[in-house]
Amino acid sequence: MVARTDRSSFAEWWWTIDRSLLAAFVALMVTGLVMSFAASPPVAERIGADQFHFVKRHAAFFLPALLVLFVGSFFTPRLVRRMALVTLIGGIALLAATLFFGQEIKGARRWLTIAGITVQPSEFVKPAFVIVVAWLFAERQRRPEIPGILFAVLLLIAMIGLLVAQPDFGQTMLTVIAWGSIFFVAGVPIFWVMVLGAAGVGGIYAAYTMLPHVTARINKFLAKFNGMEGAKANSTAFQADKALDSFASGGWLGRGPGEGTVKWILPDSHTDFIAAVMGEEFGILACLILASVIAYVVLRGLRHALATDDPFIRFSVTGLVTLFGVQSAINLAVNLHLVPSKGMTLPFISYGGSSLIAVALGMSWLLALTRRRAQTTRIARSIHDEQPLEALA
Repeated sequence: MVARTDRSSFAEWWWTIDRSLLAAFVALMVTGLVMSFAASPPVAERIGADQFHFVKRHAAFFLPALLVLFVGSFFTPRLVRRMALVTLIGGIALLAATLFFGQEIKGARRWLTIAGITVQPSEFVKPAFVIVVAWLFAERQRRPEIPGILFAVLLLIAMIGLLVAQPDFGQTMLTVIAWGSIFFVAGVPIFWVMVLGAAGVGGIYAAYTMLPHVTARINKFLAKFNGMEGAKANSTAFQADKALDSFASGGWLGRGPGEGTVKWILPDSHTDFIAAVMGEEFGILACLILASVIAYVVLRGLRHALATDDPFIRFSVTGLVTLFGVQSAINLAVNLHLVPSKGMTLPFISYGGSSLIAVALGMSWLLALTRRRAQTTRIARSIHDEQPLEALA
């Protein structure tokens, strides 16, 4: 147990960190490791690899991700900004490189192989993009002469261009939503919020009408609801149907670990549809607990954002929990066949080294920014109004 009188860096970290958020992240990471054992062996067998190929790879990334989560949570807000800026610059360079040197998988170039390790740059760019945009909006409030909004808009356009070129519309949509959440919280006039919303709807319509693969994916998703023939023949619709059936098969308590059958059918059971495997083997109740933990992270983060007077921290925390929450919601919605498949992982749960480490990086910054700093919170100020600044340290 760490004593409150201990003045070491670790003790200071321990007594200022949001331990409930930290516990939630560690619990999600352990759940992801368990689900890797449950969901990935059939996928490995289908590709002729060792049965525990994906389990071993997930475990290999687990400890580095855990290290990133803890080390990043020690950062000061200034160090978070600097690290995010460096990560964003490097990530944008790698995003551009994927267009020329990336591996083409299912018609998209989203991955680079560096020193034998496959990396998806967009995963690392997202949290860094949020932090830098939050800083731009915060600077605009602190120094109105700086065109922070203009720079933030230009950065968004650059990100959209690079992601659409891959193409990766799921990450594009997620990035725009995170940017929009900061835009809204920054107190921009509602007219411009409506303009952004209209632009988003227009972008979706343009993608649907002008890009054949987007048209095909949405039409195939709608085929089931329109009673169109051939919906079952489509692999994406087939996976979504089987994922939905798995929840009914598992019931409230599940069929038991290792007793599921959907993982032997779905090619993406260890990534996009890992929630379906959880639903069948561990039950709907386990999925509801998982969704509750995710919701707790989002609501806890928003509570921190509401409590601080520091605009940079408020905007950053809002953007980070929006990324985490919306990505989780999209993945779960795909498993329930509520939205078309996006190829988006479930944070901390799905297999994927880039996703695991990048989410850990973003959440480590969330932990760092939400550490208790009495001088930046309204509650602390109201309690200690009459005390000298030294008393708040």
